[in-house]
Amino acid sequence: MRSVSGLRPRLLVALVATSAVTLLAAALALLPPLKDRLRDETVKSTRRAAGAQLASFEHALSPIDCDRLARLIQELVDQTSSNVYVVDAIPQPPLACAGDLADPHAASDVTAQQALNTAMSAQDLHGDNLELVYPLLGKGSIPLGALIVRKPLRNVAGAVSEVRTAFLKAAFIGLGVALLLGLGFAATLLRRLERLRRTAQRVTAEGAGAPRPHDDGRDEIGDLARSFAAMQAALQRQEEARRAFVATASHELRTPLTSLSGMLELLDEDLAEGRLDIPDAQQQVAAARTELRRLNNLAAELLDLSRLDAGVPLRSEPIELGELSRAVASEFGARAGEGGVSLDVVPPVGPCWASGDPGAVARVLRILLDNALRFSPAGSSIRVAARYAGDQACFEVADAGPGVPVAERELIFERFQRGSRTGGEGGFGLGLAIGRELAERLGGSLRLVDSDVGACFVCALPIELPTGSQAPEPAPAPA
Repeated sequence: MRSVSGLRPRLLVALVATSAVTLLAAALALLPPLKDRLRDETVKSTRRAAGAQLASFEHALSPIDCDRLARLIQELVDQTSSNVYVVDAIPQPPLACAGDLADPHAASDVTAQQALNTAMSAQDLHGDNLELVYPLLGKGSIPLGALIVRKPLRNVAGAVSEVRTAFLKAAFIGLGVALLLGLGFAATLLRRLERLRRTAQRVTAEGAGAPRPHDDGRDEIGDLARSFAAMQAALQRQEEARRAFVATASHELRTPLTSLSGMLELLDEDLAEGRLDIPDAQQQVAAARTELRRLNNLAAELLDLSRLDAGVPLRSEPIELGELSRAVASEFGARAGEGGVSLDVVPPVGPCWASGDPGAVARVLRILLDNALRFSPAGSSIRVAARYAGDQACFEVADAGPGVPVAERELIFERFQRGSRTGGEGGFGLGLAIGRELAERLGGSLRLVDSDVGACFVCALPIELPTGSQAPEPAPAPA
């Protein structure tokens, strides 16, 4: 078997590849347009700063205030990190101020001349150099001069280079962290999976009794480990039940078969010798019939069990539980009379309709009556009643036997499980389990309710009225 450790490199490759693809996508989305965006934003911010100062420059030129012009130029230089100049509208002579206020080459610049001639601002962007020219107007929109802002954009390329370098460093660091986290995650994950693998191998080698996996993680692997442990426990219970059933069935089959074999041998000897004792033969035949009935019950239970496990579909049609109770109870009349037990079938107030498979519902009732007859003492009675209870139709079977301890009320509905108060009686621990499974497959339930004497089993089924019938009056649910 391939070790789960083969998952380690695949997990790491998947994690690192995912991180690398994510970083590459981020780089492609961020870096290529970054330079153009920074250039555009630099141009916009420079235009905004220069435009906000135009009125102040125009006031400083009418009349010319060289000190104020100097201050304004310095402020704009500080704000935009640009070269700022002011020129006269007439190329010659130059601006009548200190020489560093005016660019001696500005007057001959074509862009500046166009701005002065048209009284409109102009922009020139060539290479990494930005030039903005704004006409400075006086009264009557007469050009007084021009404001020239020249800004090198080389710092944009530098900023992009710094961002790219920082991004690459962050990417390498991120990949390294992803790799470390992936190693830790893969080690933890694979260690937990390895425990599950070893447990599965031990179950294969040792059976369901192998030690169960333990994982406290609140994630999918923890859920898998707990589900595996639950499955292992269920397999162990089934294996124990199977062994118990084999032992019980072997004993239960051996006893009636041995008895039948002995009875037949005795009858054969009596017939061969011609000295048949009629009363004794009748007793042996009666005992043989009892043993055959036990074998027949076992065969019927095993057949029902195989049908349930095979998922044989059940019908769904209206059933009148009162009539069904009378019909099934009549089948047990002779057996009840032999045991000195009376069957009391309580008729419902009116028709009691339920939905289900007639054969399956009758089988549940037979199981309950057979169970009640086994444990009812002579001179007692068994009550069978059908009625409505809320939105369900029910039939119940109550006996005066030893009852069922509280701790065993759910245990007796499991396969191959019998109560502790059987007194040597009882079958193979299949009847009630089959009855409950049939009831649940019909959309109902089978349960043991509180009773002052003996045991009282109630089977509840959905109500289904035949065509043209009226809905029953609501009734309280069974206790």
